[in-house]
Amino acid sequence: MTSHQSTQTMKPATAAKKLGVYLEATPAEFREGVVSRTELNALQADPPQWLQDLRRNGPHPRPVVAAKLGISIAGLARGGITEALTTEQIDALKRDLPEWLQKERATQAEVRKEAARIKEKQAKSADQPR
Repeated sequence: MTSHQSTQTMKPATAAKKLGVYLEATPAEFREGVVSRTELNALQADPPQWLQDLRRNGPHPRPVVAAKLGISIAGLARGGITEALTTEQIDALKRDLPEWLQKERATQAEVRKEAARIKEKQAKSADQPR
């Protein structure tokens, strides 16, 4: 009796998320099929031209947009950004630095500072004998 290991596959949306690209901007053959773990690894190791172009120019999914702007995804929504943006649009926002973006960056900096403070406090309390 031999055991056959099934090929692990995922939906295109999951693969796009793992690749950090906007699903609707991917080629039709990518969106309409399923992606195996092997195919995903191959795309990550040696990205085809379409994937390189998407990563470079966009449109980018909201998590990537938020990271490039240095804010949270919720901050994007508060700023009225609900769609994918291109690299050019992101660069324009960075240049123009609207008030909402400045505010969200400040908020994000406070969140990071507070997280670091809590982590440091927990590390100190873990080091102290009881």
